[in-house]
Amino acid sequence: MSKPFSMRVTESTDQRLKALAKRADIAPRTLAQRYVEEGLRMDEHPTIYFADGPAGRRARIQGTGLDVWELVSSIRENDGDVKATAEWLSIPVGVAEAAVAYYGAYPTEVDSWIQTNEDALAEGERLWKAGQEALGS
Repeated sequence: MSKPFSMRVTESTDQRLKALAKRADIAPRTLAQRYVEEGLRMDEHPTIYFADGPAGRRARIQGTGLDVWELVSSIRENDGDVKATAEWLSIPVGVAEAAVAYYGAYPTEVDSWIQTNEDALAEGERLWKAGQEALGS
């Protein structure tokens, strides 16, 4: 449930917010709400930032090129071994631990991204098999 909150911004900030909101085709207040939420999360989890992509906006890990969900999924595939996963991905263990901490705070969000990826993979495999059958392979 959201709660009303009022604040003042400079004219420049207002103009930039409106321009970015228009480009993203969302209401300025919605964009401002997103920035506040993401800013709070980035303060709580300093190695995390947010980026847009074809599948939507998601939490990423600075300096790695990885989304949080990708690292968490990899850790799961390594039976929860954070150190082994970090070594395999050639990233510092502390970076992997930071992703785990973010996951601890926002498990529903991260699990949703993991499920979306697993669903897309399954659909891709289904289509590939159907194509192979159509080719008579």
